[in-house]
Amino acid sequence: MAGSQDAIIRELQKYTTCDVSDALCKLKYRNGGFLSGLTMWSPQRQDGPTKIIGPAYTVKYVPLDDPAPKHPSHYIDAVPKGAVIFVSCPPKTPNAVYGGLMSTRAQVSGAVGSVIDGRFRDLQEQRQLNYPVFARDVGTAPPAELLKVAAVNVPVKLQTDEQAMEIRPGDYLIADLNGVVVLPVELAEQALPLMRKQVEADDKMAVEIRKGMTFTEASKTFR
Repeated sequence: MAGSQDAIIRELQKYTTCDVSDALCKLKYRNGGFLSGLTMWSPQRQDGPTKIIGPAYTVKYVPLDDPAPKHPSHYIDAVPKGAVIFVSCPPKTPNAVYGGLMSTRAQVSGAVGSVIDGRFRDLQEQRQLNYPVFARDVGTAPPAELLKVAAVNVPVKLQTDEQAMEIRPGDYLIADLNGVVVLPVELAEQALPLMRKQVEADDKMAVEIRKGMTFTEASKTFR
């Protein structure tokens, strides 16, 4: 399984999040796997070549009064090498749920980046680490007065009313300047050939459009 996963990640490195979404749309996966509202904050704000790809390691924050018990150990000390950390918290939480020390530990553990479905803090530390962070927004206060971690490596829902999306442990998370996409693990091998075909077609279209061909004609010819 690890070898197969590594091969898929190597192939995914060739493509953008838009390429992944195009393939998932062809497979009728909702919204092409796009996770709305999550953008790049580190190592730069929506700039540069940063791209992260890896299996999701999920973290679920819940309100303190939630009946679920607090997770017995700190999630950051169990991050697998090569993972993308995905932190979920209740919508409209004003406090940050992720900070600089988390990225320091994650980086040492070999995580490739973090996606925070909420606020994070210590932006200057994140950038000094050159560690990729994608999130909804920044904040300053820690989460302890409001939230607790109830579960690790469980399915979590994207915290937005725009769409109904689920992120499961082991699903591939791909993030770059365009945003964040979840690629369900069971669709990865079907999606890759579709990405390859689409990119090849688009490259040919771009060449001919530069020569004067209309978009409509190029689309009919190559797609």
